[in-house]
Amino acid sequence: MRKPKIPPALVLFFLAPAIGELLSGSSPPLEFFNPLTLLFLASLYGGGAIVVRELKVRWKKDFRTVLLLGAAYGILEEGLLVKSFFDPYWMDLGILGVYGRWLEVNWVWTEMLIIYHAVFSISIPIILVELAYPERKFESWVGGKALKFFIAVLAVDTAIGFFFLTNYFPPPLHYLAAIVAMSLFVFAAYKLPAKREQNNKKIGNARLLFAVGLAGSTIFFLLFWSGPNVISSPIVLMILGALLVFGLLKFLKRFDWKSAISDLNRLAVVSGALSFIVFLSFLQEYNARGMALVGVTTIIGLFLLRKKVKARV
Repeated sequence: MRKPKIPPALVLFFLAPAIGELLSGSSPPLEFFNPLTLLFLASLYGGGAIVVRELKVRWKKDFRTVLLLGAAYGILEEGLLVKSFFDPYWMDLGILGVYGRWLEVNWVWTEMLIIYHAVFSISIPIILVELAYPERKFESWVGGKALKFFIAVLAVDTAIGFFFLTNYFPPPLHYLAAIVAMSLFVFAAYKLPAKREQNNKKIGNARLLFAVGLAGSTIFFLLFWSGPNVISSPIVLMILGALLVFGLLKFLKRFDWKSAISDLNRLAVVSGALSFIVFLSFLQEYNARGMALVGVTTIIGLFLLRKKVKARV
């Protein structure tokens, strides 16, 4: 008899916060594995990732919808819950609390976090779990009641964060604008037309795509971390950030993601994107004990997943 597998939704529930918070170093191991912290982060990140994936499947959309809904999630967490889009004293801002701040909004930080959450907190965990459960890639992973439950949990988490996480409260108009922006991303994801597949696309090379993922991730973080020190205009930096994202999407669009070998290529891109923050996890060991172990565990996990995908392909 085959041993029952762990439900993919449960894996996604814990993998999303593990990448978005633990691997990134935002919540080091001693903080992340506190039961209350883990429960809150999993309900937030994991619940958000589950909702995004279920909407993609139920609306019968492609992965562009995941990115748009991931951007909406970024606004939910950073704009509505922790309010870091507006709070000039948010602990992780650094120079971005001054650089690019206009009309009481941290614009450069806002762009960076929307991209980060859309890609690392939502899209990458979904890709990895779907690669681990290929037979259930096109199925719903939770029922209708469970989906409503996770949406309700996100609403409760947002309320708790808004009232109790910090003492900063943005102007009502700013908060309303964040709600409108989030709603527009969700509406765009819902209205996104079905993608027409072309027959003349390239198969792609896993090594090349790994390099593209690594280069894109490295440039992204260095641009927003170091850019304020060398680029005098925040607008120019934000334009460069947007061009980086659209340029990468345009490049990846050239390849065939429907062929049998595309799973290896998809894993290659994701592994490349994660490699930069895996590298940083070893450097963070000096300030946060256990981060090197997190990096090693990530490498082993990606290696085992690649072995499984390669055998299947």
